[in-house]
Formats: sequence, structure tokens, C-alpha cells
Amino acid sequence: MAFFRRALILVRGGGDLASGVIYRLHRAGFPVVVTELANPVLVRRAVCYGEAIYSSAVKVDGVLARRAETADDVDKILADGAVPVVVDPAGQTIERLNPVAVVDGRMAKMNLGTRPDDAPLVIALGPGFTAGVDCHAVIETNRGHDLGRVIWQGSAEPDTGEPGIMQGQSYSRVLRAPARGYVQAYRQIGDTIEAGQTIASVNGQPIVAAFNGVLRGLVHEQVRVEAGMKIGDLDPRARRENCFTISDKSLAVGGGALEAVLAAPQVRPYLTGYETPTRV
Repeated sequence: MAFFRRALILVRGGGDLASGVIYRLHRAGFPVVVTELANPVLVRRAVCYGEAIYSSAVKVDGVLARRAETADDVDKILADGAVPVVVDPAGQTIERLNPVAVVDGRMAKMNLGTRPDDAPLVIALGPGFTAGVDCHAVIETNRGHDLGRVIWQGSAEPDTGEPGIMQGQSYSRVLRAPARGYVQAYRQIGDTIEAGQTIASVNGQPIVAAFNGVLRGLVHEQVRVEAGMKIGDLDPRARRENCFTISDKSLAVGGGALEAVLAAPQVRPYLTGYETPTRV
């Protein structure tokens, strides 16, 4: 049961980093609702609560998320102590549920329409937002000294476009679509992959592993991809268990979001359970 049961938090996006936020908030006792696209692009699907859109239900690190088709479904899933995931790209659920906080975790590297009056507290992950302008707080998502830091004035570090280095591998560990179309997978997340092995194909064009590792992520076959789009992740550390647990980076970002929720003066009155959120 949610400890802060009246302090509902809505997270826009159920991808990798957003799932770290969802996990931290849920485990801390907040009821959390997630909104997603009808066909979300989730690379690390095994650790994304947005995967419930495809699978109806998914459990990540012990936290269950279930797809909600109706408003009644949302209420029932919350009552069961799980996380409802709703198809709602326009964010209409925000108006209906009137959450105390909204977290934009869509990682679009730009503001897709989030406003500071969406809720008493509005948090955004990563670049593309300015705290004090289009949200109240920004969480740093770039690896390094400031990862997970809460920014109350200003912006996160700009997107470098460079994937993090793992055992000397950087760009080569990111799998990209060779053409427009749909991914046909030949291997599954968690499989051991050898250099030169074909992992998947798009429109008949193969995606070949550049080194030995473990397939940590691959987008769902229902997602229409564009040439050059990131569709997978090959991990040279070759630890299969890492494919199925939330990463250190995601947990750090989630910790920052939890800190922002607990520290924000506009949220504190609702943590007692005596008041109902009102818009600023």
C-alpha cells in the first residue's frame, strides 16, 4: 500500500531512465501512474515499466506494472499496489488525475509541451528543459560528478550524442537500424552474442555484432524504425543479470527525482494526507 496515498505522481514515459524514477518513487511509498505511447520505443525493454503496453504486465526489480485500459483500471491497479501504465501521448491523464507532481521522463532532449502549471511540482529529466522556466526542477542525466543532481535553477548538461564507454566500447555497442522498417529479432535480450553474429535485421538488412557481449536491449518488433535509429544495446561486460535489473544510472536519476519530490515546499502539505492537490 502507498504510504503517501494522496500524493499521486504521474510519470510521462516508461523507458529506461524514467523507470528508475518510477521504481524509486513507488518503493518510497508514492502512488505512481505512467503514461506512454501506443508503440513506445524501449531499447532496454526488460527493465522498462513501459513494456506493460506490449505485455499487459511487467515486473522490474520486484515492482509490478500493468497496462490500464480505463479510468477504473487505473484505480484498481493502484489499489492493488501496482503501477498503472496508460496509453496517453497527449497527457490528458494529467487533467483527470490532478497529480501532486508530474515527471517528464520521455528523454526527447527537448520540451514536448510540459508546463510548470501541469502540477504543483513539475520535474524533467535531462537536457531540453530549464528549471524555473518550463518546469520546477531538472534532474541531471549525464554520467559524471553531477549525475542525479537536482537543478532548481538552470538546465542539465547538453546532450553530447556520445554513448558511455564500457570496456573500451562506445559507439560500437549501440545497435542502429540499417534501414526503415520493422526489426526482426534473431536473438533475445540476455543472450550471449559473439562478434560477427547477426542479432536482428530490418527490411532484410542484417545487424551484426561488432564484439563479444550480452544483448542488453532491443526494441519491440511492433515499432516502426527509421534508418540510423538506435534500436539495441550490446553490453561488453557480458553479465546477463545486468539485462534484467535497473541500472546504476537510472537509480541515480530516480534518487534525484525522489529528493526533488520530498524537498519541494509545494509538495510537503500533501505528504500528510490531509489535503488534495490544487494547481498552481
